Amino acid sequence: MMKFLCIGAFSLASLYYSQSYPVSEIAENLKKNASAVVRNESTVVEINKIDEIVYKNLSVITILNKDAISYSIPKIFYEKGDVISNVKVTIFDDKGAKMKSFSKSDFSDMAANSQGTFYSDNRVMALPYTPTSFPYTVEFSYEQKDQNTVFIPDFTPFDSYNISLQKSSFKIINKSGINLRSKTYDSPFQYAAVQAQDNGNEKLYTYQNIPAIDNAELVPNPQKILPKVSFSLDQFNLVGKKGNITSWKDFGLWYHNNLLTPVSVSTPQIKSEIAALHLSGSTEEKVKKIYQYMQSKTRYIFVALGIGGWQPMMPDEVQKKGYGDCKGLSNYMKTLLDEAGIPSYYAIINSNSSPISFDVDFPKMAGNHVILVIPTEKGNIWLENTSQDIAFNHLSYSTTDRNVLAVKSTGIDIMETPSYTSQQSKEKQVLTVQINPDKTITGKGKFSYTGNQYDFNLFYVSLSQKEKNDAVKSKFSHLNFENVEMNNFTNNKDLASIDFDLNFKASNYSKAMGDSFIFRAVPIYSSGFYHTDENRQLPFENRFSYEDDYEIEYQIPTNYVVEEMPQNGLITSDFGTYLISFLKKEDKIIVKRSVNIKKGIYSKEKYNEYVNFRKKIISADNSKILISKKS
Repeated sequence: MMKFLCIGAFSLASLYYSQSYPVSEIAENLKKNASAVVRNESTVVEINKIDEIVYKNLSVITILNKDAISYSIPKIFYEKGDVISNVKVTIFDDKGAKMKSFSKSDFSDMAANSQGTFYSDNRVMALPYTPTSFPYTVEFSYEQKDQNTVFIPDFTPFDSYNISLQKSSFKIINKSGINLRSKTYDSPFQYAAVQAQDNGNEKLYTYQNIPAIDNAELVPNPQKILPKVSFSLDQFNLVGKKGNITSWKDFGLWYHNNLLTPVSVSTPQIKSEIAALHLSGSTEEKVKKIYQYMQSKTRYIFVALGIGGWQPMMPDEVQKKGYGDCKGLSNYMKTLLDEAGIPSYYAIINSNSSPISFDVDFPKMAGNHVILVIPTEKGNIWLENTSQDIAFNHLSYSTTDRNVLAVKSTGIDIMETPSYTSQQSKEKQVLTVQINPDKTITGKGKFSYTGNQYDFNLFYVSLSQKEKNDAVKSKFSHLNFENVEMNNFTNNKDLASIDFDLNFKASNYSKAMGDSFIFRAVPIYSSGFYHTDENRQLPFENRFSYEDDYEIEYQIPTNYVVEEMPQNGLITSDFGTYLISFLKKEDKIIVKRSVNIKKGIYSKEKYNEYVNFRKKIISADNSKILISKKS
């Protein structure tokens, strides 16, 4: 959806004469944790007038191993009307010797989406190149002239894990006479810094020698670690539509009047759809009925037509064809609600697994997804319109806990999406387990997931019965299942919960010790691997709060008695709490286990403390119960 995101790693560059790039010249600290090293990357941006901007790009990237091949593929994202010229690619070996060279004619041209040529004005030129050995270096340069001046990209060192950078520069030359705003965002963790030179209408920004961010345990998204510089013109052009963006209000008015109003058109067929639903009850009940109707007849397909790929499809197209992207489906849903007399707002958001919000003090074209918000007396209703399976008034972990740009006729209203508490984001597990003398266990369980844990289990919906069984077996692979079967699977779209039963048998759960057996306290849990790191360089992030609540009833074999049980345990920390208790009741053992984890970003100095907290939980889960044969 966002053009400025589609410019990609290779567009942050400018033109230099070709030179040699031996891998031996890369400093060791830039090779550490890196699959690729950006040797030299720069952009020269010339803003000539409100509807003409020119990018002169060069990037030189050394690919150290196969994990970064996709990062090395030369790509140019563009739209109809863009002029691409001076395209050059040179491949060097590890010694810096030239191996191959390519020009524009060697590139393939295709629709810029995962569904090939299906409904897109966004295009991409890509050079298919298969390396024969590693490391190698790709030098890539081109120029691109664009009539759209609203998508000036941010200047960041890189946007992926395991990429390091030697040198990067970004020069922006404003010849348009239009005020160009910029804002520098420092790294909150002092990981890197940008150097800036301001010469009036010409500004130069540079980064140098920035190590790779290793995709280590719980490392925040690079966008939360690295510095960046953002840019925005006070007046802009988007496919012939000129507007102002000096404030969110100005931008919202332009967006509403130019992008949404022309496609906010109902039809007799849409009116008939609403009439046929026979709506009654509260606003929430009406919205739910319309939403679940919309889900039942539509599916998501990427569509990048219209004004710069930002204008939604007409609602009657979605109604007739039964598909659309986030823009089109949200606009269709909004039109259905309009026909029912229920106000709603088109909401632009940054969809990301780590919450990223808009800067309320720096208006610019941004966002990569669209949802819908419906204000009611009881609070806002939020609708994710691209999924046929997701529950009503439920946003997934990729859209919660951040702000949105709600587009209204009066401008943009910046609103906050929900943030689930740990009690709302819960796994509930109730197990009945039979301990057998042959060291096996047989069991039945009831599982329920809500909140963010609902999101992580929603994938089961699309699986066959065999695939569900296999997925459970893989997820809990620490339990040596002989067989496992999921039953009564339910995606409760009213309450946003995934529920299912589990029947299972597992071998070698117990360990024989003469006439006794010893087995661990908790059979089914989400395993994790935690290692202390004395040289941790970055903070860590628990991206959402959650709670796991387990109740396990062990049935011990006939003629056996409980010899030893662990002590009840309580572990508290800054990161959450853990509680486990044991109760002997006739020939049964009742184990109750609860873990509550808090969301947050924590300093690197606290990482080992967190690891120790998790290790204590694992140790308590693996504490042993001893049963013996009656004498």
